[in-house]
Amino acid sequence: MMAATTDARALPAIGGADLRRWRRNLSDPAVGIWLAALAVTVLGWAVVAVRGGEFLTQSNITGILQNCVALGLIALGQTMVILTGSLDLSVAYLASLGTLVAAETMAGDDGNLVLGILAVLALCTGVGLANGLIVTKLKVNAFIATLGVALILRGWIEDNYTGPAGQVSPGFQRLGYDRIGPIPVSLFLLVGVALALWFVLRHTRLGHHMFATGGDEHAARLSGVRTGRTVLIAHVLCALCVGMAALFLTARFGSGSPWAGTEASYDLESIAAVVLGGTILAGGRGGVVGTLGGVVVLAVLDSVFDQLAIDPFFKNVLRGVVIIAAVAVYARRRRSTRRSA
Repeated sequence: MMAATTDARALPAIGGADLRRWRRNLSDPAVGIWLAALAVTVLGWAVVAVRGGEFLTQSNITGILQNCVALGLIALGQTMVILTGSLDLSVAYLASLGTLVAAETMAGDDGNLVLGILAVLALCTGVGLANGLIVTKLKVNAFIATLGVALILRGWIEDNYTGPAGQVSPGFQRLGYDRIGPIPVSLFLLVGVALALWFVLRHTRLGHHMFATGGDEHAARLSGVRTGRTVLIAHVLCALCVGMAALFLTARFGSGSPWAGTEASYDLESIAAVVLGGTILAGGRGGVVGTLGGVVVLAVLDSVFDQLAIDPFFKNVLRGVVIIAAVAVYARRRRSTRRSA
């Protein structure tokens, strides 16, 4: 009888613990943004259906997933630098230059495929190192440092290119167009990079140092973290992600494009995806799972707006409202959490 009473009293405690765990999970920005992505998809399907269109077709799903790849890769890289409390505004011009270098190096020959890939990754590594060294060694604010590098890249592009250049190796174009059912093969590139960065952030010393540096750089330095090296590595990883996005864009276009990154506004779009995913601009909190959710939300919104033929100005207004609302919700949750603590 006593044992039965004890078990009965234990049940509410277990239920309360489960309830608290569910609440913590739902309050996680990464969970919230994926739920928002589901809600936006359902709402978009309903609105398009009311207007007489079809939203969840194979071609449209493939288009949405393809739009996620380039932005997703760049946003993943942006996540790494933002987690350390830094920023990279050079990603759009670096993506454009990367497509030009890839296409001109490949020159339409499959024999130059590996050389073209290596050339782009070498370029991006150099730019990432430059960004990181300017921020860490010259102590220039990341916003100004990467904006300056972006202007240098822009000057080089505008001085040397007036239009598309080069030609992609024929075999390489399969990266941009092949698919398995409705799923483009390029999506596996995005997933692979996301898994690699997730592992780095969650299971390596470098990842822990990134969170520590972004959370409190002074405290991290006193704890023995080499914060300058951590920020430098984050900038190199970001640039390499941009390089992979540039290679994907080159495969899609078939040639290099001086406007590949700037027309899509990948600098601001990537930051928007990171912020939507719950990563704090001040650094120290966030991750790649939330960023991917932010990318999906932006890609689905773009598809809905295109199908509804919404005016580009009004489309940007709506996107801005969504981003501001998401950040406001996160800020309110953080204040509530601090008060309850």
